[in-house]
Amino acid sequence: MDILYLVDRIEAILRSGQKMPFSSKVVIDEHETMDVLDQMRVVIPEEIKTARRLNQDRERITQQAESEAERIMNQAREQAAEMVQEHEVLRAAEQRAEDILARADAQAEEIRAGADQYALEVLRALEAHMHKTMDTVRGGISTLEDSIRHAQEDAQGANGA
Repeated sequence: MDILYLVDRIEAILRSGQKMPFSSKVVIDEHETMDVLDQMRVVIPEEIKTARRLNQDRERITQQAESEAERIMNQAREQAAEMVQEHEVLRAAEQRAEDILARADAQAEEIRAGADQYALEVLRALEAHMHKTMDTVRGGISTLEDSIRHAQEDAQGANGA
């Protein structure tokens, strides 16, 4: 179940609540609201698990890039060792090995940067989503508290009259 769907349900519950006369207070169905909040308690940890999985994927991609870079470096060393026969051949091999290493390092850095950027974007989106959800939940709590307080005040007024 998607957290945004649950936030929409909370919002619908609040909008469908009965307005209190002469106030901005709303009476809502406690059971329905608690049901949605319980579902949110289940879904939010799943969203966090998703973020952790994305972070693990980023680490895995980084490790793969480092392994590939190491493989390319080993390949470059082997090629350089084979080319040691003449001085000019040796210089050419060293230059080629440096080029391969530079390309491998650049490629590994590019992959790392892309993975980091992707993870950052996903985590920022999750953070924004979590802030929106928390604002909605806080609003719902505030509304419920106000409704309860208002109902208690009304009941005390009725008992005192």
